Amino acid sequence: MGLGPRSPHQAGRRFPAGGKRGRGAKGSGRLPPGRQRQPCPPPDGRSEPAPDAHPHLSPEALGYFRRALSALKEVPETGEERELMVHNVLKEVEAQALALATNRAGSEMLQELLGFSPLKPLCRVWAALRPNLRFVACHRCGVHVLQSALLQLPRLLGSPAEEEEEEEDGKDGPLETLEELGLGLAAEVCDDFLFYCGDTHGSFVVRTLLQVLGGTLLESERARHRGSQLPEAQRAPSRECKATDFEVPETFLNCLQNLSSCFLKDIAVFITDKISSFCLQVALQILHRKLPQFCAHLCNAVMGYLSSRNSSADGSPLLLFLRDQTSSRLLEQVLLVSEPPRLQSLFEDHFQGQLQTLAAHPIANFPLQRFLDAITTPELLSPVFEELSPALEAVLAQGHSGVVIALVGACHRVGIHQAQVLQLLLEAFHCAEPSSRQVACVPLFATLMTYEVYYGLAEEEGAVPAEHQVEMATARDLGEVTVLGSLLLQHLLHFSSPGLILRSLGALTGPQLLTLAQSPAGSHVLDAVLTSPSVTRKQCRRVLKTLKGQYMAMACSRHGSRVLDAIWSGAALGARKEIAAELGARNQELIRDPFGHHVARNVALTTFLKRREAWEQQQGAVAKRRRALNSILED
Repeated sequence: MGLGPRSPHQAGRRFPAGGKRGRGAKGSGRLPPGRQRQPCPPPDGRSEPAPDAHPHLSPEALGYFRRALSALKEVPETGEERELMVHNVLKEVEAQALALATNRAGSEMLQELLGFSPLKPLCRVWAALRPNLRFVACHRCGVHVLQSALLQLPRLLGSPAEEEEEEEDGKDGPLETLEELGLGLAAEVCDDFLFYCGDTHGSFVVRTLLQVLGGTLLESERARHRGSQLPEAQRAPSRECKATDFEVPETFLNCLQNLSSCFLKDIAVFITDKISSFCLQVALQILHRKLPQFCAHLCNAVMGYLSSRNSSADGSPLLLFLRDQTSSRLLEQVLLVSEPPRLQSLFEDHFQGQLQTLAAHPIANFPLQRFLDAITTPELLSPVFEELSPALEAVLAQGHSGVVIALVGACHRVGIHQAQVLQLLLEAFHCAEPSSRQVACVPLFATLMTYEVYYGLAEEEGAVPAEHQVEMATARDLGEVTVLGSLLLQHLLHFSSPGLILRSLGALTGPQLLTLAQSPAGSHVLDAVLTSPSVTRKQCRRVLKTLKGQYMAMACSRHGSRVLDAIWSGAALGARKEIAAELGARNQELIRDPFGHHVARNVALTTFLKRREAWEQQQGAVAKRRRALNSILED
């Protein structure tokens, strides 16, 4: 494509939404409700381990723990009764910890019980499982119990020890502290690191252990805090995982570095083996936050190994690994944690001259997206843009829209080439010429469709493009907004000059803008209008005035109500009166709606309808406080 004549590609095109690497997940079932009383311990129903076999959980014991868990859920969260119940139940757990952990139903209950556990009972259960660590860590049910125990450390580390020692604590020697148990687990994993990382279940323990030692829980792991068994949910760490930090002792960070050093001994395995590679990906994310120098050392080892392989026909040996399903995922993470000088050298030594080829590849386009996401300097973005931008329409046509979104995001972040990339987008979506078509760019970008496909035109190749017909545009319902289309518009609205996008939004009819507000993806476009520093208040009001008459429909929509709340938060008193008056006309219908009644409360609609003067004073005071806060933030 390019900035010159019309692309030789087909005149009408619906751009595929982009390749996916989807992962399914199965949820765990709910336990049946129980009676609100502390159940009796199980009768002599504990199963004895058979010769050369691990113990099994008897039906009687399983029933006891099910009733115990139900009873715990019924009692108040604080109080002596609950504390006593937890201690008694976990004492029974300690005696049957292995049988519970390796039973499907028992494992799910044990994970929930560990979420209630105080410090010492957790340590005792952990200590009971430790002699069978290898078996439990590599068991499809036991692994989740170990993960759940590890994920209690942020809650319990540093909590005061219980004053009274129980008799059981000393019968096999003093009870180890939680810190000692964590370090002991790390030592055992370190002794057979390659085995645990390569095991389908054991790798989950390693990944959780790395996070706990680093005092950082990634979002995907926090979702498992209550122990739901989702074996597919963590096949690979999220590319942009949010994280929660917590305090850990210095010994944990030292142990993290020692454990991470194990990757260096068999770096080839961790680059090429699918399961083991996930552990290295998590390690890079944690080390980047807590031990950046060692993270750089690990990245050097990865790149050194990859660069030492035989060169591909295209040049750099790295290109072979960028096209591989396993190693490309690891390279994505390396790119995200790399500093600007490393990214610059990677481009010059490996990527330069290959960007269009990578963008067209079904696997290599993903690490290319992460490379673009990591760019923060004009010195790197300029040659990348010059090489990649001529293929923009072809990349979209191949279904690799994520590459284009990442390039636009880099232009937004770095602040250069914004006008050029917008012009290229207009040409790719066939709305650059005639200029009357440009006002239709928002629906095209949002739906990832060219002008001809969106409006159902049958233009022959080489024919002069028709002028934009306003009547045709207003009569058509807004198409389905895609996630990538929404991201594209959000980046464009944060450009230094978003005037064209705002004019296109302003050209939408009320029902079309309502559809955008009610869309799960499209609602974030209006969020960008409200929050972008490049959009003035006057421009914002000009876009949003079209929604007048649509407030009721917005208030009764899951996503529209959220947008309406955001509009309300930034609205002046006059605009608030208009919104409240429109909603007040259908007050009863609004308060019966599951989403609308929240909006009615936020607007203080009852006060507006019954005591208008008090409502105006209240809203005036809110506006005054908001202005004062804004002035403080600006200073």
